[in-house]
Amino acid sequence: MSTYAAVRAALTEKKLDESFSRVYSKKHFDEQYERFLGVLSDFEAQYGKDEEREISLFSAPGRTEISGNHTDHNHGRVIAAAVDLDAVAAASKNDDGIVRVKSRGYNIDTVELDDLEVNSEDIGHSRSLVRGILARFKELGYNIGGFDATTASKVLSGSGLSSSAAFEVLVCTMLNHLYNDGKISPAEIAKISQYAENVHFKKPCGLLDQTACAVGGFVTIDFADPSKPLIEKVLLDFEKTNHTLCIVDTGGSHSDLTDEYASVRREMEQVAAFFGKKVLREITKKDVIENAAAVAKAVSERAVLRALHFFGENERVEKQVTFLKAGDFENFKKLVIESGFSSYMYNQNVYSNKVPENQPVSLGLALSEELLKDRGAWRVHGGGFAGTIQAFVPDELLDRYIALMSAVFGETSCYVLSIRPVGGAKFI
Repeated sequence: MSTYAAVRAALTEKKLDESFSRVYSKKHFDEQYERFLGVLSDFEAQYGKDEEREISLFSAPGRTEISGNHTDHNHGRVIAAAVDLDAVAAASKNDDGIVRVKSRGYNIDTVELDDLEVNSEDIGHSRSLVRGILARFKELGYNIGGFDATTASKVLSGSGLSSSAAFEVLVCTMLNHLYNDGKISPAEIAKISQYAENVHFKKPCGLLDQTACAVGGFVTIDFADPSKPLIEKVLLDFEKTNHTLCIVDTGGSHSDLTDEYASVRREMEQVAAFFGKKVLREITKKDVIENAAAVAKAVSERAVLRALHFFGENERVEKQVTFLKAGDFENFKKLVIESGFSSYMYNQNVYSNKVPENQPVSLGLALSEELLKDRGAWRVHGGGFAGTIQAFVPDELLDRYIALMSAVFGETSCYVLSIRPVGGAKFI
């Protein structure tokens, strides 16, 4: 670690280019210097100015799902990637036995190291995530200690980019470097983050979001055994593809969609139960096809379609990983489109059945196809039913795509992103 004065000087004099180059595109360096100066100023305002206090700077990315839509809960395969929207922090050890995390725009989270049991009053709040991370570090035999931190995030809440996972990985990354010499692996950090969200925050999430945020780049995960998921980083220099990743917020609220999301998992598992199994990964597509009439009668036609989506996605993920490893981005894109159509036709999570006349996601996909057909790729993003779509846009079409989406969904609806090559990071 360096002193507060030295860190501020490094930021003011723009001497962190080498560290930033591991994470950010050079064209964004100036913006990142301003952001970190901002969290450093927040730290001073929150904890006081001490020029000699040792302090470090950290970052953790958001993530985007690439393929494997609604498959992880039935032990399927997925591809995800870290993106260049991130949460950043300034942090310093203290001797108080207390962790304090002040995120910009939110109340400070304070957790005492001798009070790490699940706290019912904190369920659903970020303080429970901090407490859960500390508890799991301790349970696993890693070092913990007090620290003060300020954070700021550009990972859009409700965008499907996993702002909560980015926060979890950021807290883990601070603990990892402040008290464990950075020795804890990204895969372990992902599992610790998931534990905090499952046990203390009380959200039964899978491991997809946290893994993508912790590992960075493209990552494929096989959940055949959820207790020991197979995680593989897939190397690809995204900047050399001459494409830009866009996430478009088509509007619509997720607040009344809990039962829509739940129905996907429930119906997939009902199909598995027809064959005496718990999840679809334990049966085959052939089983479903050969018994389609009986399954449809026992469960529903939609459940059969959703099961077929699951098997199709699993096959696509395997092929896409092969194409990414070979640097074959064109064939990779074709399968992105296939994934999107499967979500639309079979999984049916592009609009809500409660208000079928409202279809902003469908409209965004249709307009994307008109502009990007035979050149780019497009699909529903995340849980679906409302919210965001994803597009891989050739650089020469980017301005036209942004203009089209902005005209329909609003000036700030189209977020231009890139794939971030690393997960949680320490800069100084």
